[in-house]
Amino acid sequence: MTRILIADDHAVVRHGLKHLVSEAAGMRVTGEASSGDEALKMARSNRFDIAILDISMPGLGGLETLRRLGAEVPDLKVIILSMHPEEQYAIRCLKEGARAYLTKAGAPTELVAAIRTVAQGKRYITPSLADALASSLGPASREMPHERLSQREFEVLSRLGRGESARTIADSLHLSVKTVGTYSARVRSKLGLRSTTDIIRYAFRHGLAE
Repeated sequence: MTRILIADDHAVVRHGLKHLVSEAAGMRVTGEASSGDEALKMARSNRFDIAILDISMPGLGGLETLRRLGAEVPDLKVIILSMHPEEQYAIRCLKEGARAYLTKAGAPTELVAAIRTVAQGKRYITPSLADALASSLGPASREMPHERLSQREFEVLSRLGRGESARTIADSLHLSVKTVGTYSARVRSKLGLRSTTDIIRYAFRHGLAE
């Protein structure tokens, strides 16, 4: 039996996912979390085979939760299920250790197939993501400036983009306000931006504001 943890801040989404999983043989939802912090706490104290995470959650976001799960619960396999298109987050999530990246607009059967594939220790890659990965490895690939950001820098970029203050970001990521300011400065430098307002505009323009 594949034991699954669902982390999404919308109760309706969790209910729908739980119902979908309950109809598939050999898998069962044994834990639900409404935030990244709660998911991390549950994963530390319970045994799950797979975690299905949303990226856009309050507090500890999906990307940071993914990173911490990889460090603290390395045997737990993570599937990212997001409203964001693949081109915005998928490759970064896979680099951070996710076994699959699916959009909520995808077919329910695709999620079940992904769970079965990931449970076998494999990655589940959609055809469109496979094309994107192939393009990113080609000699003529054009990397977006934000793709060169570190995990922390990218997290700060996306959170600033959705209007969070430096204090809120610091509390969510367990950093000091000064450290958040340092990451913000690095983001501006790497992206050629002058101010936090420019960061917000950049995040919205590229669909990175969670």
